Amino acid sequence: MQVSFGVLGPVVAWDSAGAPLDLKGPKHRAVLARLLVARGRVVPVDRLVDDLWQEPAPGAVASVRTFVAALRRALEPQRPPREAARLLVTEGPGYALRAASDAVDAWRFADEVSAASTAPPHAAVERLDRALGWWRGPAYAGLDDEPWALVERSRLEQLRLNAIEQRAEARLTVGRASDVVPDLDAHVAEHPWREEAWRLLALALYRAGRQGDALAVLRRARSLLREQLGIDPGPRLRGLETDILRQADRVDDTDAVRGPERVWAETAAAYDRTVAAGSGSRLESTVGLLRSLAVTGPSGLEAARQQRIAAITAAEQLGDPELTARVIGGYDVPAIWTRSDDPAQAAQIVAAAERALAAAHPGSSEATRARLLATIAVESRGTRAARGAEAAREAERIARRLGDPALLAFALNGVFMQTFHRAGLAPERDRIGAELVTLSAQHGLGTFEILGHLVRLQARSALADFATADQHASAADRLAERHDRPLVGVFTTWYRALRLAATEPSPQAAEAAYRDAANRLATAGMPGVDRGLLPLALLCLRVSAGEPVRLDDEPDFGPYLPWVRPLVLLGRDRPAEAAAALRQAPDPPRDLLFEAIWCLRAQAAIALDDRTAMKRARLELTPAADELAGAGSGMLTAGPVARHLADLDAALSR
Repeated sequence: MQVSFGVLGPVVAWDSAGAPLDLKGPKHRAVLARLLVARGRVVPVDRLVDDLWQEPAPGAVASVRTFVAALRRALEPQRPPREAARLLVTEGPGYALRAASDAVDAWRFADEVSAASTAPPHAAVERLDRALGWWRGPAYAGLDDEPWALVERSRLEQLRLNAIEQRAEARLTVGRASDVVPDLDAHVAEHPWREEAWRLLALALYRAGRQGDALAVLRRARSLLREQLGIDPGPRLRGLETDILRQADRVDDTDAVRGPERVWAETAAAYDRTVAAGSGSRLESTVGLLRSLAVTGPSGLEAARQQRIAAITAAEQLGDPELTARVIGGYDVPAIWTRSDDPAQAAQIVAAAERALAAAHPGSSEATRARLLATIAVESRGTRAARGAEAAREAERIARRLGDPALLAFALNGVFMQTFHRAGLAPERDRIGAELVTLSAQHGLGTFEILGHLVRLQARSALADFATADQHASAADRLAERHDRPLVGVFTTWYRALRLAATEPSPQAAEAAYRDAANRLATAGMPGVDRGLLPLALLCLRVSAGEPVRLDDEPDFGPYLPWVRPLVLLGRDRPAEAAAALRQAPDPPRDLLFEAIWCLRAQAAIALDDRTAMKRARLELTPAADELAGAGSGMLTAGPVARHLADLDAALSR
């Protein structure tokens, strides 16, 4: 028996002949409604108890099971006693309603309205007439005090109001202006704050030859908005009034080109009307906005970073693991620098992603799982956790198996972030960058194509192949201009300073270029890159040029201080303190500056004749013998690693 459900009014169920089924009492209907709101997802019994009672009695769980048993008998009356239910099923810790996609009037309504938006006008009118005819009253009527029902009711009501206005516009398009007026008159009387309804009513009156009435409607709308809300009408209302007064040939022609600002305002307003506040859909959409915001410039990056944790927290509070996973994994913003801007926040995101993985249903989307794993890999950058590399490998395997280009690009970003377990891995990172460029160019992934060029810029710099690195810097700049990605210029500016440092015999030009690049970086909103980088670059420049380290001021080396302090103290003729600092310094982080930091340690060890430290430095640096120290960062260099190895060999042979 095919069962269908109605929620566009009181909650009901019908058998295949259209006869209503006996759903028993209010709590039975509430259980059914709550499962319908979940749209096929499992609702744990504990959640059902909390949603059905403000103060659950000790026997509430047993009551829920009784309600479910009664609903099963009503929905599948022919099912043998010991046969498993097929519609209202037990799964894991709770229940799910496995209704067909066309078995619930609200779901059919949303699909029909969506289809009408791309249908020809006459077909759109037919679809919307049919869809609006399914409403029997307020959605989920009788569940007025249930917060979970109110959110869904609000969403459906906004969708209904939009459908009324969408139908009016379609009728106007096919020349039925006079037919539209009575319905819209009642619509604006009931919903006086909907500017689109006022616009359509005025337009219908104008096209019906009632110009005076159209202007009167627009003035009434303006008066209401100003007096009651203290706001002016939006651009479409104002534009319509201007067109009518000017007797324009094309009054409110919806095919006319609209400016970006107007399109944004109207789309945002429509979204705000349509999607219920507090819904999971809003959170997922918010992540999309944060993703765009993060690549638009300094203030956008900072705002995205601040709001990302808030979005994850809000998703977790909704208690939907699948939603939480999508919110976490949807933020696939490419990352090029191996030190996090906010390590504490990165740790929180990794922990949230691990919780989402643990809570995932066995049948959950593999793509969502891969996005969580790639997130763990990216956010674990700069740490020594083995989990990051493990997550990167698994994310890559899943992405390749699924054949999803965008997912693979994100996974490769995670793999890149985990290729710093030893020195000398520039060729491996170059291969990752090359695949990112090819993959992204083929599939229109502009932001990841930029990432690929920056990765290759870094890798070719490490290998002293500046001719190729120049090509990737230029390609990244071109793509950044095309896709409006201003932060890319921060990295290409630093690259050009590095190039000077590596190729010009005089350090003065490179120092000036570094200072100019640092001025640009200071306002970029990237503290993980900015702090301490200029002093480190200038120190590496002096070491590379073989100049003595003499620091008259006290530069802020930021996170790099433990590894540069021995050289700084030596420059101040404090060898005992320098020796102690060298012994106390932890191993450098395995990141883009790994080789540069080890070269600075090597020079301090040579000056202090610390043979143990020299041997360790030689061991760590040998795999990078063919690279420029630190140039793999695309930011700075301490000169050829081979020269530092030669210095170590000479010192150890004495």
